[in-house]
Amino acid sequence: MGYVLLGAAIAAEVGATTAMKYSEGFSRLLPSLLTVLGYVVSFALLAQTLRTVAVGTAYAIWAGVGTASIAAIGMAFLGEGMTAAKAAGIVLIIVGVVVLNLGGAH
Repeated sequence: MGYVLLGAAIAAEVGATTAMKYSEGFSRLLPSLLTVLGYVVSFALLAQTLRTVAVGTAYAIWAGVGTASIAAIGMAFLGEGMTAAKAAGIVLIIVGVVVLNLGGAH
């Protein structure tokens, strides 16, 4: 159940970060409210996740998957370019999370 909550926390954080892009510096009301709500939900779910998942593992997955997801959203929907350095960074994030889950953080 902890990883289900973690997945929901990641989804809320990614949604909040995406909404932040559209808030135009918190000058637009609806995207600004979605940003705040998304982060509140994300942190609440992350806190619940920590009841059953080790903090190092949970945070690494939350931050890593969230970062890689936002990078992918930026490239796919927001016109951000893909460079070799960006691709390598995303791969390293994914590899780091996998390594942590295989035993580094347990």
